[in-house]
Amino acid sequence: QVQLVESGGGLVQPGGSLRLSCVASGGIFNIYAMGWYRQAPGKQREMVATITTSDSTNYADSVKGRFTISRDNRKNTIYLQMNSLKPEDTAVYYCRRDLYWGQGTQVTVSS
Repeated sequence: QVQLVESGGGLVQPGGSLRLSCVASGGIFNIYAMGWYRQAPGKQREMVATITTSDSTNYADSVKGRFTISRDNRKNTIYLQMNSLKPEDTAVYYCRRDLYWGQGTQVTVSS
């Protein structure tokens, strides 16, 4: 059974940084693309960043240059380094692999 567990969310001031982690269990980690998505209150869930098995990455325009997705196949983990955070980045951030989603981790950017 596949399980995705996110961590690293929290409250941060505008301009600050956070690093999210997602640990995957079940299945073979390095044969799947992975991604981070987010959902703000009253809005639809949206793609933030994805990473393929060959480490090709894709970002939403709103986070390009500020966020970096990476993966460590030895640890079955993907990361999302978030810098220069803005209040509009406030959302629940979810990890996704194929049809599976994590439970989400809250990121709040506020002074």
